[in-house]
Amino acid sequence: MFLFIVKRLVLLVPVFFVVSVVVFLIIHLVPGDPIDNLLRAGSSTAQRVQIAAKYGLDRSLAEQYFVWMRRLVSGDLGTSIIQGRPVGALIAQNLPYSLQLGGAALLFSALTGIAAGVLAASFHGTKLDDGISGLILLGSTVPSFWLGLLLILVFAVWLGWVPISGARGWTSLILPVIATGIGGIALVARVTRIAMIETARQDFVMLLHAKGLSPAIIQVRHVLRHALVPVVTILALRIGWILGGTVTIEYVFARPGLGSLLIRALNQRDYPLVQACLLMLAMAVILGTLLGDIIQAAMDPRQREVRS
Repeated sequence: MFLFIVKRLVLLVPVFFVVSVVVFLIIHLVPGDPIDNLLRAGSSTAQRVQIAAKYGLDRSLAEQYFVWMRRLVSGDLGTSIIQGRPVGALIAQNLPYSLQLGGAALLFSALTGIAAGVLAASFHGTKLDDGISGLILLGSTVPSFWLGLLLILVFAVWLGWVPISGARGWTSLILPVIATGIGGIALVARVTRIAMIETARQDFVMLLHAKGLSPAIIQVRHVLRHALVPVVTILALRIGWILGGTVTIEYVFARPGLGSLLIRALNQRDYPLVQACLLMLAMAVILGTLLGDIIQAAMDPRQREVRS
């Protein structure tokens, strides 16, 4: 197991550099630059050149990338061009809000999705199964930002049960968590249902029935335990995707967080801040995949042998 984890960590090094190149090129190849947000109307060309030289924007893309990477490896995320503050401090200020929302959404989608999948698999082929499957299909097709706007309209504006926006207390988390986690519920429930139906057809399950065990005990203690291997992998992958999904949700609900910070930085073409935010979101997906591989290998030794 130790060698398996080491191999996975070593593979992250080239992936990290490829992701860093992609992130760097994405923001620098988009039209516009932060100088437009720093210059006043009627500023001269000389002033533009002076500002570009100050922030190293007059260098070639290759030089800018290597300077950024050298600082990044040493732990320096740079300084925000527009705000003039260290990027690390800005991210540290906003990241807890995103982690709070992402963690709550992941827990919500995991518990609800597994419960829905178990219920659908337990009543496979019945109207209840068809109803849950229909809701799963509907939930997987609804855009999170549209659902967020609908939830605001109904529960915040019409009913007044929860705050419309902001991050004031736990009640302000309810609607963003539902909007972020609903897609995860559909995915987890679908995977749980399929995995449990396939596991229930295995020979060892027939043997358990022959021994006279209760169907409920067989479903929960044995079938669900074996079916959780792909579910855990999906949940690990959702760690990164949920953090990415909070970008639009934080904007819709006007919440502080990494998403709101990224959107503001994109509008201002604040290169260091955008690069750091995008890199963190990309690495969250990669680390989520790594975590899923490790957990899956720990739960199923056969996977460890196949992936080694």
